[in-house]
Amino acid sequence: MNAAATPDTPQPWAELGLKEDEYARIRQLLGRRPTSCELAMYSVMWSEHCSYKSSKLQLKRFAELGKQTPRGPLLAGIGEQAGVVDIGDGWAVTFKVESHNHPSYVEPYQGAATGVGGIVRDILAMGARPVACMDSLRFGPLDAPDTARVLPGIVAGVGGYGNCLGLPNIGGETVFHPSYLGNPLVNALCVGVLRHEDLHLAFATGEGNKVVLYGAATGGDGIGGASILASETFDADGPAKRPSVQVGDPFMEKLLIECTLELFAAGVVIGIQDLGAAGISCATSELASAGDGGMRVNLDLVPLRDPTLTPEEILMSESQERMAAVVAPENVERFMEICAKWDVQASVIGEVTDGDRLVIDWRGERVVDVDPRTVAHDGPVYDRPSERPEWIDALNAASAAALARPASGEDLRETLLRVVASPNQADKSWVTDQYDRYVRGNTVLAQPEDAGVLRIDEGSGLGIALATDCNARFAMLDPFLGAQLALCEAYRNVAATGAEPVAITDCLNFGSPEDPSVMWQFERAVSGLIEGCKALGTPVTGGNVSFYNRTGEENILPTPLVGMMGVIDDVADRIPMGFAAAGDGIWLLGPDADEAALSGSVWAEAVHGHLGGRPPQPDFALEKALAGLLQTASKTRLLTSAHDLSDGGLAQALAESCLRRGLGAGVELPGDAFVALFAETPGRMLVSADPSNAEALEALCRAAAVPCRRLGAVTEAPELEIQGQFALPLDELRQRWSATIPAAL
Repeated sequence: MNAAATPDTPQPWAELGLKEDEYARIRQLLGRRPTSCELAMYSVMWSEHCSYKSSKLQLKRFAELGKQTPRGPLLAGIGEQAGVVDIGDGWAVTFKVESHNHPSYVEPYQGAATGVGGIVRDILAMGARPVACMDSLRFGPLDAPDTARVLPGIVAGVGGYGNCLGLPNIGGETVFHPSYLGNPLVNALCVGVLRHEDLHLAFATGEGNKVVLYGAATGGDGIGGASILASETFDADGPAKRPSVQVGDPFMEKLLIECTLELFAAGVVIGIQDLGAAGISCATSELASAGDGGMRVNLDLVPLRDPTLTPEEILMSESQERMAAVVAPENVERFMEICAKWDVQASVIGEVTDGDRLVIDWRGERVVDVDPRTVAHDGPVYDRPSERPEWIDALNAASAAALARPASGEDLRETLLRVVASPNQADKSWVTDQYDRYVRGNTVLAQPEDAGVLRIDEGSGLGIALATDCNARFAMLDPFLGAQLALCEAYRNVAATGAEPVAITDCLNFGSPEDPSVMWQFERAVSGLIEGCKALGTPVTGGNVSFYNRTGEENILPTPLVGMMGVIDDVADRIPMGFAAAGDGIWLLGPDADEAALSGSVWAEAVHGHLGGRPPQPDFALEKALAGLLQTASKTRLLTSAHDLSDGGLAQALAESCLRRGLGAGVELPGDAFVALFAETPGRMLVSADPSNAEALEALCRAAAVPCRRLGAVTEAPELEIQGQFALPLDELRQRWSATIPAAL
């Protein structure tokens, strides 16, 4: 190494995304200037995407929630590649959501596809078989030209990669808002299943043990990729930097999954790490940092698709479908045999050493000699300035109460049609029909149900339910309450199936952390989640923070996405969302609408283009009582359907419940019909039941102290009748609801 002898050699630290003080700190840590390879490693590992340098102080607060779920302890939590939850009978579930936002703007198909591939490998690395995916997508206005560019590509990327892997896509969201124009959000979730004894963690231990790189060869795609790109602000006419986006090969990933699972079963893996963001830089430094020794690596042994790659490029490449494993010398031969069986390339590229240094050689030259902790775990931590924005008071004062409201039954009818046909409430089957929802044969419920439900154990029927939710309009009005309302909605969606909500993963999407108002939003959202999770008893198992989501000077709406996982003892007891049989009674569980202003509601946005006022207040005790009631109703088969009330209120829930199976409904509304239909008061559920179960249902509600109001009945007549107001034929309702997205695309 000649770095010490040439201290004044200029280095492109700024071009690699480092700040001047960060570069100075690297020099201080090393006692010299970094080599170009060391600079490459630090730049990607100290990026916002990899180091969480602007969010780490806040994320540490999630430790307050502990590691106990209603079903048992977390087997792995924050800090691991994905959280692992004990669900009983020796089974565990690992699940996590991550973002791939900026790459999906640059190259929609590959950005979204490799987002799916990356989260699948995180789940695989825990020792689990990936069994399903979900996706939460956010775009600019549906009619914007750039939405027509990115949306089809992103949807095709999510579907193409997941479908080729044979993983069902069981749920998610597709949302439109002007703030996401030029900065779409692609949040991908994967869930995997394992037995307790199959859990694997990422660490390198045992002097002399070998480091094996296996999977696809390393190429020039994704050099610097997500790690640098996710640290950059987007200008109005494009990203400030456009490094190559990773290119995915789902067929290689399928082989990698099966190969890795057989390696686990053969007992030849000590530690394992996915190569995602930051590639070899991440895998080597994190494995060594989490272990009890050092590591020596020879880049000459890394299989390359492009032999012209420099050592810096090899270290920074984010080529997909790669894993790194720590293997005892006596197991290397068996490891290679299994890889050959699956036609997966594998190479020993290094070994675990005594001491605490990560050293990397290339063509006979030592190009890296660092303490791996300084790369992987001891990067910069920023206590960013945080300030409540001045504009929030004016936004909260702009209540929706003053907006013009429908004055007649006919006006109400047309308002309902406008709401259900608005882009965010319209039928999303144009998107979801591109995803295979039932491959593998264990999908019990999938889109457009409130939550996806999977069977885990064929013998007992043990299963899980998953939902992702976030109302960013509410988060804009009040990030503390907005995060809590996202949590409550995900909790309620899982509960609607009859499952018991047990734990969450989150994907916290925000604007620039260098903007004090954004840091205030972020801190308030984290505080809201912590308080809400304490109240509901659902710990955070892990997740992702995505900053710098803005175009020019416009930040996205704060979007703290919550992924909730629940457990259902027997999937045969699950409750579907659509009305099931004519003659069934219809009940509203929970309070009557009390959000008379309708601030932040779909109605205010869809009809008036308005966002202002204060969001509703969550009621955690009510949410828990409602969830417990639904679990009992599920086990006793009291209900024929359940559908949560959230975006669009009762109007949307009635429309979707009718359209699910083409059954009509006749209902009588309490109080002001407009407020009853369109208010978004949380803690409510629309349910149906056979009339013979009416008395038992109402008794169950009384025992749980959950308000219960009978609204009417399911009918054979193909119309939705709001008594005393209007009757709406289901054909007309379906036509308006289903036409919006196909017409735009």
